Amino acid sequence: MRAEDKKTIFYILIAYTFSVAMRFIWVYQFGDYAPFHFNGQFMINTNDGYYWAEGARDLLSGTATNPDAKEFYDKFHQFNDLSPVSTAAAQLTAFFAKILPFSFESVIFYMPVFLSSLVVIPIILIARVLKNLEMGLIAALLASIAWSYYNRTMAGYYDTDMLNIVLPMFLLWSIIWAVKTNKDIYLLLTALDILVYRWWYPQSYSLEFSFFGLILAYALLFDRKNLYNYKLLAMMMFAMMNTHELIRLGFVLAAFYTFKQEKYDKYLYYILGASILGFFITGGFDPIWGQLHGYVFRDSISSENKGLGLHFFTVMQTVREAGHIPFETFANRISGNVVVFILSVLGYIYLLYKQRIMIFSLPLVGLGFLAYVGGLRFTIYAVPVLAFGIAFLITEFSEKFIKQIGAQGTQAKRLKFLLMTILTLGVLYPNYKHIDAYKVPTVFNANEVKVLTDLGKKAHRDDYVISWWDYGYPIRYYADVKTLADGGKHSGSVNFPVSFMLTHTQKEAANMARLDVEYTENKFKFQKEHKKEIEDKNLTIFSNIEEMTKDYGFKNTNDFLHTLSSDIKLPKKTRDIYFYLPYRMINIYPTVTLFSNINLMNGAKGKQPFFFASRNFKDLGSKIQLAQNVFLDKRTLQLTLGNKTVPIRRFVKTYYDKSMRLHKDVQLVNFSSDISVIYMQNYNTFLVVDEKTYNSLYIQLMVLENYDKNLFEPVILNPSAKVYKLKI
Repeated sequence: MRAEDKKTIFYILIAYTFSVAMRFIWVYQFGDYAPFHFNGQFMINTNDGYYWAEGARDLLSGTATNPDAKEFYDKFHQFNDLSPVSTAAAQLTAFFAKILPFSFESVIFYMPVFLSSLVVIPIILIARVLKNLEMGLIAALLASIAWSYYNRTMAGYYDTDMLNIVLPMFLLWSIIWAVKTNKDIYLLLTALDILVYRWWYPQSYSLEFSFFGLILAYALLFDRKNLYNYKLLAMMMFAMMNTHELIRLGFVLAAFYTFKQEKYDKYLYYILGASILGFFITGGFDPIWGQLHGYVFRDSISSENKGLGLHFFTVMQTVREAGHIPFETFANRISGNVVVFILSVLGYIYLLYKQRIMIFSLPLVGLGFLAYVGGLRFTIYAVPVLAFGIAFLITEFSEKFIKQIGAQGTQAKRLKFLLMTILTLGVLYPNYKHIDAYKVPTVFNANEVKVLTDLGKKAHRDDYVISWWDYGYPIRYYADVKTLADGGKHSGSVNFPVSFMLTHTQKEAANMARLDVEYTENKFKFQKEHKKEIEDKNLTIFSNIEEMTKDYGFKNTNDFLHTLSSDIKLPKKTRDIYFYLPYRMINIYPTVTLFSNINLMNGAKGKQPFFFASRNFKDLGSKIQLAQNVFLDKRTLQLTLGNKTVPIRRFVKTYYDKSMRLHKDVQLVNFSSDISVIYMQNYNTFLVVDEKTYNSLYIQLMVLENYDKNLFEPVILNPSAKVYKLKI
C-alpha cells in the first residue's frame, strides 16, 4: 500500500472517530435521565423519525414480500395506514435491525451517529484528488460537527438527513474524479451514485439536475471536444429519469456497456439526445418545479381552483425550517461562527480560483444559500463545501507562514503541523460549544409514550386517533393505529377539520370527527377502486370538507359548518375514534387555531381567539405577574393588560390529589367578561383564555376534564396526556 493510501485511510479514521465521539456527548449528558428512556432504551428526538421507524417495524413484523398482497397487510400493517414500508430509510433500518445484535430502539437511535459520520470519506477523497489531504482532514473535522449538520444528524435524530449530505458528497466526489481522470469506472459510479441517492431521497431531483447543468456548461465552455464529458452527461440523464429504479439501472448499464466500446462513439450524440428526451418524457423536471414552488414561491392561503373553490391556511407558513432566517443564524448554522463563515466564503472563492474543478461544488453551495430565503433546513448542503474553504485558507496560510519565517526540514513540518492544529481547534471550538449546549429533548417523554402504548392495547389497529399533526407519526408508531394528519399529510384541507375539532365545542368536534374519519376511509376506497380512471382523466379529488358540504346539500361551506352544533345525521360508524390530548399542545394551541379560523369561501382570516399561557409568573403579594405587562389582582380578580384593567368571567384552579385525580375549583366572577383565568397548579401554568377557547374541546377535555358523557368517555387520564373515546 502506497504512503498516500495509508495517509488517506488514517485521516478518514481520525475524522470518522471524531465525528462519532462528538455525537456521544448528548448520550453522555442524558444517560441517566429517565424521561428520555422507554423500556430501558433512549427514545429518538425527531418527529419524522417515527415515520421511518413505523415502516421498519412493519417490515420486521412479517415475511410477506408482495406489498400489494392481502397477506402483506395481515402480517405487516393495515390498509390505508400509510406505513412507509417501501421507503429506503425503512428498508435499510429493517436490514440493520435484522443483522445487528441490538434492540430496534438502539438501532434507530444510533444510526444517525454512524451513517452521518460517513460524510468525512468523500470530503477527504475529494481533497486527495486536489493533492491536499490536510485540507481534507480539516474540512472533514469541521463539516462533520458544524451546527446545522450536527443538529440534523445527532444521536436520536433518526431521519433521512443521516445520508442526505453523505450521498451528494459522494456524487460530487465521483463527478470530480470523472472529469479529472476521464476513467470509465467513474461514468458508472456517478450514475450509480444518482440511483442510490434517488432511492434514498426521492426529492434529490433538483440537486442532480444542477450537477448535470454545471457539467454541461463546463463541457461547452472549457472542454467541448472531449467525448467523455458527453458520455458522463448521458449516464447522468438515464439515471435521473423519473421512472422505476430498475428501468433506470437497465438504461445505465446498457449505456455503460456501449460507451466502453469506441466503435459506438459515433452514436454518442444520439444517445445523449435520447437520454435527455427520456428525462423530460418521464416527467423528470416536474418534481424540480414542484420543490421550487413549494419552498420559494409559497402562499399563506391555498385555493382550490375547481368545485367550490375553498381556501385553506397552508402549513408552510408555520414550519420553522421553511421560514426566513437572520444572517447570523444562517452563518452560524453553516460554519459555527460569523467570522469563520466569512473566512470560509473567502477561502472557497480562493479555492475555486486555484482549483477550477471545484466549480462542480457550486450546486451544493447554492442550495445551502437558498436557506437564507427558503428556510434553515437547506444550510446543511453548504456545510461540507464551505468547510473546504476555511480548511484551504488554513493550509495555505500555514504553508506561506512557514516559508516566510524561513523554517526548513523537520522543524518546518512540526511548526506547520502546530499552526494548522491551533487554527483548526479555533474553527472547531464554536461548533463544539454548540454541541455541548444543544440539549434537545426527545419527541415525547416516557409518561406520554406510556399513554400511547396503553392506548395501543385498547384500540384496534383500524381505529383512528385524532391529534395535531406534530404528534401523528409517534402516535402511529407507539399505538399502532391510524391518524388523520401527520408530518407528511398536513395540507390545509387536511388540517382544517382536525383544527376545527380541537378548537370548537365538544358537539361540533364530535360530529366533525365522525364525518372526517368516515370520509377519509371512503376516499381511500374510491381512489383504490378508480385508480386508473383518476390517472387517465386526471380527475380532481376534492377535500373531505368540500364533499361533506355537497353531500349535505350546501353550496356554502360556512353554512354547513354551522350545522355541526346540531344533531345532524352522521355516516355509519365503521370504527372507533380516540382523541389524544397532550399537555404539551398548550405550547402550539394558537398555531392550531389558525387552520380553522378562516372563511373557507373567501380565505378571510377570522379574529384570533385570545389565548395566553404563563409559566414564569411571579407572586408579588397582592398581585401575580403573569408577564411583563400582565397582572392578576388576587383580591379583586381583575386582569391588567398593559394600561387596561378588565374583569374576568371566572377563575378556575385545577390540582391533582394523591391518587392523581383531577379536582377543579371554579369561582364565577363577572358574566359580562369574555376572559377566564385557569391556574393549573400541578403544571405550574396559568392560562388566560376567551370564552370560545374556554369552551373548546382541548380546554374542556384536557385541562378541565369536563367531558359530555353523551359524546365522550375517558380512556386514559394521565397528567401528561389524556385520551377520550368518541361514543357516536
